Amino acid sequence: MKVLLIYPKFPDTFWSFKHALKFIHRKAAYPPLGLLTVAAMLPEEWERRLVDLNVEKLDQEDLAWADYCFISAMAVQREAVTKVVARCREAGVKTVAGGPLFTAEYDQFPEVDHFVLNEAEITLPLFLEDLSKGRPQRVYQSSEYPDIRKTPRPSWELLNLKRYAAMSVQFSRGCPFNCEFCNVTALFGHKPRTKTAEQILSELDELYQLGWRDRVFFVDDNFIGNKRYLKEKLLPALIQWRKGKKGMPFNTEASINLADDPELMTLMVEAGFDTVFVGIETPEEEGLAECNKRQNKNRDLVESVKAIQRAGLEVQGGFIVGFDSDKPSIFQRQIEFIQKTGIVTAMVGLLQAPPGTRLYERLKREGRLLGPMSGNTDGTTNIVPRMDPRLLRLGYKRLLETIYSPKNFYSRLRTFLREYGLPRVQNPLTVNRIVAFFEASVRLGIIGKERFQYWSTVFWTLVRRPRLFSLAITLAIHGYHFRKVSASCDVD
Repeated sequence: MKVLLIYPKFPDTFWSFKHALKFIHRKAAYPPLGLLTVAAMLPEEWERRLVDLNVEKLDQEDLAWADYCFISAMAVQREAVTKVVARCREAGVKTVAGGPLFTAEYDQFPEVDHFVLNEAEITLPLFLEDLSKGRPQRVYQSSEYPDIRKTPRPSWELLNLKRYAAMSVQFSRGCPFNCEFCNVTALFGHKPRTKTAEQILSELDELYQLGWRDRVFFVDDNFIGNKRYLKEKLLPALIQWRKGKKGMPFNTEASINLADDPELMTLMVEAGFDTVFVGIETPEEEGLAECNKRQNKNRDLVESVKAIQRAGLEVQGGFIVGFDSDKPSIFQRQIEFIQKTGIVTAMVGLLQAPPGTRLYERLKREGRLLGPMSGNTDGTTNIVPRMDPRLLRLGYKRLLETIYSPKNFYSRLRTFLREYGLPRVQNPLTVNRIVAFFEASVRLGIIGKERFQYWSTVFWTLVRRPRLFSLAITLAIHGYHFRKVSASCDVD
């Protein structure tokens, strides 16, 4: 059997880093970890190829070679999925689809031949067994959660690592919280399930042996869901593993209660983590209560962010506007909070309702759904908001323009650099990074409208925090990407 694994193209999004990747001459931020893991679950005798449309084209020769095309995608890739499925159908190749988009909306894709939904550790073997008997069903689903201690290592050999800015690994699935708008628990449950420390070290060893030294993203939706195992097993093992090795800084996602555990933050930094994405959502207590973000309530969110950053973990923040309780003042409140905390990477989106969430079901009962969500921070939403829709879109547009204006962005960058604890691990100095600095100096420091803010921040960093110079340049380049994306936000 010949299987072609296809990952559809991402649009220009906040997390695509499309405009920043040009500085380091990489094609995509991250590889398709789900497809690489599925590839490792296929029978050993099967031939496998990966086509990631974010780094390469899908040729007719690839389609002619394949017996089956396996496709995985998220909601933001919906439009690209339609094109891929059409090409496969035109070429006469059967399609097998899975991943978050299809698990939530498989009935919207009638041209797909087979769906392997939920977690592949359970549903893929069922499909493969039926396929071997010549009677594969169209839909495979399961409400069970697999033991990911049995999940194989991703098939890294299918990748050209040089095309990516970072690699990905997964330690856990599931989250103990129950935010109304989040589909993580709908997909993976409330009880965090973890791989063993030995599994993670094995995956990292393979990447290191392949020559990888850049960033590794732990894609867990809440890395600290099982604090005990982290403290007793994984983090001590990572600290030991890192001895004698160069590069490979880690980043991940975590809930704000990380700030309450100095021991955990210290261990994470010693293990090589330097960045965490935190879902802050809103500084308004009423909004947090509305969406059941209980871990964020009744705390000084500004101080929590600063505590994490002082420990040596850069906080990337997720923010939402459009809650039912939001007043027109929310846009300025968000601006002030983001500036005060020094959150350089602030992803702000309009509230959307993913299928399977409590928010989706509530709004469905209220007759306030407008269709599928975009999954993008593009000024669109799939709900009827309480606030006047045009006022919401205009306020959102102003919020983005304000926080990513050169003046506010670089002011916030200096706030962050002033308070950030020094990381233990840094990306190695490579030719690509040297070239990126010179390109930034031209594109941002000479051609760009932000030239004054750029150079003043460069010299400020050299004098005040010289060991963070490389990070400052990296974040300046990210800011360039964020401004480009923000400028394309649709409010019409």
